[in-house]
Amino acid sequence: MSSTTESGTTNINDAVVSKVAGIAAREVRGVHALGGGAGRAIGALRDRVGQTNLAQGISVEVGETQVAVDVTLTAEYPVALQDLADNVRNAVADAVENIVGMEVAEINVTIADVFVPSDDDDDESDSRVK
Repeated sequence: MSSTTESGTTNINDAVVSKVAGIAAREVRGVHALGGGAGRAIGALRDRVGQTNLAQGISVEVGETQVAVDVTLTAEYPVALQDLADNVRNAVADAVENIVGMEVAEINVTIADVFVPSDDDDDESDSRVK
């Protein structure tokens, strides 16, 4: 995205829009993680070395004035999935519109997995519902 005023030009990279959307989605109650299975595995490795990818699970298409966002996530059990998707849409739309200053054309949410917490299991990969 690029905008020009008499004071100069502002360029906002697509990666910035992805990060803003990712941060907003992560803050929604009921979102366990962002990304699909392989992306989460790579993300877990990155987290361990201190290089968290805040745009993981987020894909954006940025136009001149509008943006479309795709969010892939793992939900926490037993959150209501339709409500979760609506809450993610609202949070991402608010963040992109208020922080980036772009209109959101659409937000597609894919719930790729459900995480079921277990008291006696520290490995989250064994406690997911498939």
